[in-house]
Amino acid sequence: MISLSAGKNYLLLLLIFLTNAGFAKDIKGRLTGIVYDDANKALSGITVALEPDRKRALTDAKGNFQMDQLYPGTYSLRISAIGFQTYTQEVEVLSGQKNTITIRLFRKNESLKEVSVNGVHGNPDNFIDMTRTTMPSTVITRKEIEQMGSRRLDEVLKEQTGLAIVSDIGAGNRAVGLQMQGFDSGYTMIMIDGQPMVGRNSGNFDLSRVTVSDIERIEIIKGASSCLFGSEALAGVVNIVTRKNITQPQGLAAIRYGSFNMLDATLEGETPFAGKKGSVYVSGNYYRTDGFNSNPYLEEGKTAPPFDSYSFQSRGRYLLNEISSLSFNGRYANRHSVNDISYGVSPSKDILDEHDLNASLSLNNNFRNGTKWRTQYYLTRYQTAQDVTDLNTNTLIPGSRFKQFLHRLETQGSHQFFETLNITGGLGAAFEILDNSYYRGKKNMSNYFAYGQADWSLSSSLNMTAGARFDYHDKYGSKLNPSVGLRYQPFDKLTLRASIGTGFKTPSFQQLYMVFTNVQTGYTVFGAEEFWREIQLLKEAGQIMSIFPIANQIGTLRPERSVSYSGGFAYQPISSIKLDVNVFYNDMRNFISAEPVAIKTNQQQVFSYINVAKAYTAGTEIGMSWKATKELSLSAGYQLLYAVDLGIVEAIKNGTGLYAQVYDGVNPPRRSKRSDYFGMANRSRHMANIRASYEHVPSGITGSFRINYRSKYGFTEANSANLFIDPYDTYVPSYFLFNAALQKSFYRKHLQLQLTVDNLMDYRDQLMPSQQGRAIIAGISWRFFKG
Repeated sequence: MISLSAGKNYLLLLLIFLTNAGFAKDIKGRLTGIVYDDANKALSGITVALEPDRKRALTDAKGNFQMDQLYPGTYSLRISAIGFQTYTQEVEVLSGQKNTITIRLFRKNESLKEVSVNGVHGNPDNFIDMTRTTMPSTVITRKEIEQMGSRRLDEVLKEQTGLAIVSDIGAGNRAVGLQMQGFDSGYTMIMIDGQPMVGRNSGNFDLSRVTVSDIERIEIIKGASSCLFGSEALAGVVNIVTRKNITQPQGLAAIRYGSFNMLDATLEGETPFAGKKGSVYVSGNYYRTDGFNSNPYLEEGKTAPPFDSYSFQSRGRYLLNEISSLSFNGRYANRHSVNDISYGVSPSKDILDEHDLNASLSLNNNFRNGTKWRTQYYLTRYQTAQDVTDLNTNTLIPGSRFKQFLHRLETQGSHQFFETLNITGGLGAAFEILDNSYYRGKKNMSNYFAYGQADWSLSSSLNMTAGARFDYHDKYGSKLNPSVGLRYQPFDKLTLRASIGTGFKTPSFQQLYMVFTNVQTGYTVFGAEEFWREIQLLKEAGQIMSIFPIANQIGTLRPERSVSYSGGFAYQPISSIKLDVNVFYNDMRNFISAEPVAIKTNQQQVFSYINVAKAYTAGTEIGMSWKATKELSLSAGYQLLYAVDLGIVEAIKNGTGLYAQVYDGVNPPRRSKRSDYFGMANRSRHMANIRASYEHVPSGITGSFRINYRSKYGFTEANSANLFIDPYDTYVPSYFLFNAALQKSFYRKHLQLQLTVDNLMDYRDQLMPSQQGRAIIAGISWRFFKG
């Protein structure tokens, strides 16, 4: 662990470095381009904006524009023109060179934007544009994140349409996960700069361990995405793009303080170096909280424990020659948490330390014929150590030790053909090692993959995106996952789209190898690969009362498969109003379920994993936005969701097994009916959000007010063990959350003050351990830049 004083010293050194580096001598580049409409007509009088340097240029009569005196680095280019969808793209300016791009604007349809690239690319970390996959996608910009005043990744995602943050009780009270289109959190791939993050303790990825201080944007793809990104992407992908606008020397110092003794401090900066051939971005963040108690009925104790966390992020780039460059990304974060569980008769102290490392080195080539090629090595490591002490006896209860490595080598290329067809492809290998005290020895897996995607403009109104990915897994053989999507614009105001894609998910280490007995309650969990040996040992020790017939199904687990169907339309009757509707259906096979398979002599159950169920999630998502005035924007979103385990439905219909009866707590058990089955636990039938955003540029005032709603959802069984949520079980009631944030800038945006109020009405529920009460937070930041 890094001590508080040491951490402060590190941040101070970082500030000194940034301050000195911020006044390095300049070297400039040039960006030129031409802007067309969707009929290949050059557009004049179009304003092209470049951030963060706030450069502006107008296109001439032939659609040409030019910007000089640009610092080398990656910029965000933006075009907002009346009658056209807002266009954004990342562009890279090289030192002492003329960098040229061609842009095509589409009327009323942002999803069909197209760009021909010469010497620049949309994302230096991945040539696959996340927003152009066949599945529905959403981009959360840096500006939106700042307007929300959020500090951690889970706080940003929980306010997005169709996403729910749920407490992953199985991973401990510190873990919150993401539910997407009705899938559990273990089915969404979390990526950083296009590379997967690891550290799924008990199969769950804790989103609260990621700070948003250095995030440039968040890209979200919903639906089976294994065709491009591999296993774990059955529900979708969340890609975190870190800040990398390495342009002119500049820095930022920010601090926020508020409820629960929360402190969030950030230092960051970027500067060229080594004769302007290289550039570097460095940031550091310190975050702490006293934790909170989400249970309004308890006077003591914390349902969310306190913690201290340090995060360091860096990016570097070095120009080898006119074509090639080397780049480096690095991130390290730790979290130290001490939770005194003081209520009840058995007080204890729970100490958890986490260490999270991500690093990559890549060689990038931009050839003169427009071909782009990059080769990257990526390493990520996640480690935890947890100990629990019984404070009555001062006895240390053996804790868990968890360590996971992922080595990944990948090469990727992209080329534009005939200005209408873009091909992107790649191949690589990944090797994963896991060492967990709950497993017998180290476990490892390896995977080899190749993929490709074609983006083809068949006509001015019809676009097709098709792709496929081939995986060879050393334990589960080969898999091929294709996908295809169409977008059709019959007229300016309407765009129709449809897509279908397949996905797969290999069993997790936990589902294969876990050997775990809860020392407090006594239940046991065995991975499928370990079950028969471990159950035999318990039988020989006289600890097994009986083994259920369902245990005969335990054997080699098969990968879970899904086919995702989605379709919808975008309608924009006038430039200020947009309606977006999407309907989805995810058909899942070989669903892996944890089932009770035996009972011990202490009356506690033994669980293991089997492929038992067919399931589906289906629903619709509706999004609306209205720019009411120049300063005020309103938006709303709604999701209707059905999440159904077809195995349970069939068992209820046939009256078989534990599913056959329902007990209301008073009368004798009766035969269950289909209408008794609410659906999968932890899923709300209805979710909605409303947002009002305000931005008054002359005064520097921005702000937002948001409302989030979740209808009731099943929590756990309460009456009898019939293994499904019926009307007499325990539910989390429906609720609203209100959040607000206000910012004011001074001194040409050098200084910013911020006030944030989360959970304005102080809503809490004992079944929602990750939902904090009302939090009031004030912040101040200063940006260091010339001008």
